[in-house]
Amino acid sequence: MKKRWSKIVQNTYFLLGFSFLVWMLFFDSADLLTQYQLWRKLKELEQEKVYYSAKIEELKKDSEKLMASELFLEKVAREKYYMKKPTEDVYIVVE
Repeated sequence: MKKRWSKIVQNTYFLLGFSFLVWMLFFDSADLLTQYQLWRKLKELEQEKVYYSAKIEELKKDSEKLMASELFLEKVAREKYYMKKPTEDVYIVVE
């Protein structure tokens, strides 16, 4: 049994293949740790893409509402940007 392993370990192709495997797994720029980190980053970016796509659709709908209705435009301007008419006073109540 020991003789068989020593023949395998002394084989040039085995040594080259094993050293190549070790190099690729641990020392190369595309090693396992780097690949795992890149995979995690990809998953995070895909989740962000879904989130921002939903936000874009929501903003498109709001934009269409703003362009269609003068009352809605005034409501958004008053509530979100605290705009007022020249003769009005605006009080902001914080809960």
